[in-house]
Amino acid sequence: MAWGKKKVGESASPGASPCHLDERHKVPRGHVPMVTGCGQRVVVAVRLLRDPCIAELLRMAARQYGYGQPGMLRIPCDAGHFRRVVDGALRAQSRLAARPDT
Repeated sequence: MAWGKKKVGESASPGASPCHLDERHKVPRGHVPMVTGCGQRVVVAVRLLRDPCIAELLRMAARQYGYGQPGMLRIPCDAGHFRRVVDGALRAQSRLAARPDT
């Protein structure tokens, strides 16, 4: 997962894909670019979107911003809260992966 601050005056046109602004902003395969409520950019692995806490944040985003958001997906929380949610999802996923098959 990568975190970065949005630069002042930096914006993409509504029709442009924010995933390919330039090499610095290229989103790795299997990841989704997002922006927290305070403008912090984050790239999250698609596999983490199944986590119940992240899914709830996505539902909140749909209620607040709608499904037709132009550009990157906005998440209605601050970067610190989002980081804690993603870290929790990563821990839960690694616990599941470490569990022996029965």
